[in-house]
Amino acid sequence: MKPRIEVVALDALMVRLFDVIDEANMPWLLAASQRLRAVFGSRLVELVPSYTTLMVQFDCAPGEARALVAEALHELQPDTGKAGRSLDIPVWYDASVGPELKVLAVRCGVSEAQIVKCHTGREYQVFALGFAPGFAFMGLVEEFLASPRLATPRKRVAAGSVGIAERQTAAYPALSPGGWNLIGRTPAPLFDRQRDGYSLLQPGDRVRFVAIERDEFLKLGGDDTPLEERG
Repeated sequence: MKPRIEVVALDALMVRLFDVIDEANMPWLLAASQRLRAVFGSRLVELVPSYTTLMVQFDCAPGEARALVAEALHELQPDTGKAGRSLDIPVWYDASVGPELKVLAVRCGVSEAQIVKCHTGREYQVFALGFAPGFAFMGLVEEFLASPRLATPRKRVAAGSVGIAERQTAAYPALSPGGWNLIGRTPAPLFDRQRDGYSLLQPGDRVRFVAIERDEFLKLGGDDTPLEERG
């Protein structure tokens, strides 16, 4: 690992630790995040982690900020303790709310049940939050499931929609446009202004999707309105 510091604004630096997305990056990013918060203290305005970088917004002289970043990264070691939480996210996998479930099954030459089994068969790392409040980019899905984004994004994707884009997976926290391949829907409240931190998921968390039936989905507060009826 050879960290690089890039200027992104007068009061912000991008600390680039890696060039390639990999689950093995996360222990290093978590460790760097903790060190940066500790070293900057009150001079830190915001710290935004991503797949390979950390964006540091600061309230001090740029030269001082560079020195603090260098101090934080000196002899950095990966965070070997599982700092994030482990969460189960219930999902109703059904073509009425996840139209690409059928598409992926046909493309892969398997049943829809096998697509669900594959998607629920592993734990996913939360790499970053972005696109919309509470939208957590997770990965990596099995190469078997990797799918490019839709050529034409939908204008309206229902809240809770679970999708795949390339080797990433995510759930939409609110009604929004989107171009991911939708395979189901979760009733879990992914973004809540009354919650500390707002977002249910945070970088470093580990997520396992758990398949549930429609009755359980509705019992948990899910909306089963078919996607096509939403316009």
